[in-house]
Amino acid sequence: MRALPLALLALLAGCGQFERLSRVGRTPELSAVQDPTADPAWRPVAMPMPAPQDPPAAANSLWRPGSRTFLRDQRAAQVGDLITILVSIDDQAQLQNRTQRARTGNDAMGMPQLFGMQTRWLPKAASPDTLISASGSQTTDGNGTVKRTETVTLRLAATVTQVLPNGNLVVGGRQEVRVSSELRELSVQGVIRPQDIASDNTIRHDRLAEARIAYGGRGTLSDLQQPRLGSQLLDILLPF
Repeated sequence: MRALPLALLALLAGCGQFERLSRVGRTPELSAVQDPTADPAWRPVAMPMPAPQDPPAAANSLWRPGSRTFLRDQRAAQVGDLITILVSIDDQAQLQNRTQRARTGNDAMGMPQLFGMQTRWLPKAASPDTLISASGSQTTDGNGTVKRTETVTLRLAATVTQVLPNGNLVVGGRQEVRVSSELRELSVQGVIRPQDIASDNTIRHDRLAEARIAYGGRGTLSDLQQPRLGSQLLDILLPF
């Protein structure tokens, strides 16, 4: 009888239920502001780079390479600089597939004569003309439909975490908004070109290479939308 409580405790610990039990009656807590590179899962980005080139000589010139005006460029360019990422996702996709297959086969084999020996090794009731007869029929009908609609419009300030050798910037940002007992989380990561940064220090999300955009949440509503533990275990274990 002691094994059952231990198994339940192990199940709760493995599924992260202790964290949910600890915040019963309380709103989700906001995460502390931290350095993105301090995350144990953070890794420096390595991208294909061109061969290094010497900067062009600009003696007696008021123009600085990389600047759009004679004044100082206010756009993000160094590690620690901030940039606003405009996330505007409006995707719709609809896919429908149907596969039908039918097959029917009949096979028959006889051996009326085999060096005149069939009467010795066959029973008298057996007919050598129909020694083997087989038939088969198979029908398959599959139908699938996928319909997806996603709309996300947000503005997020990200931090430059790395400057690649070719000048491209690795950016990452995270935003948390708590409304009542629901905590909404948005995270964006990717690689951008300094040339794609607008004059107001903003950039569209479709300008991010290797973009990673996640939008979700946790709280009372998110818990209600998740299947119960028993349903999740049955979905994994049941073969049918």
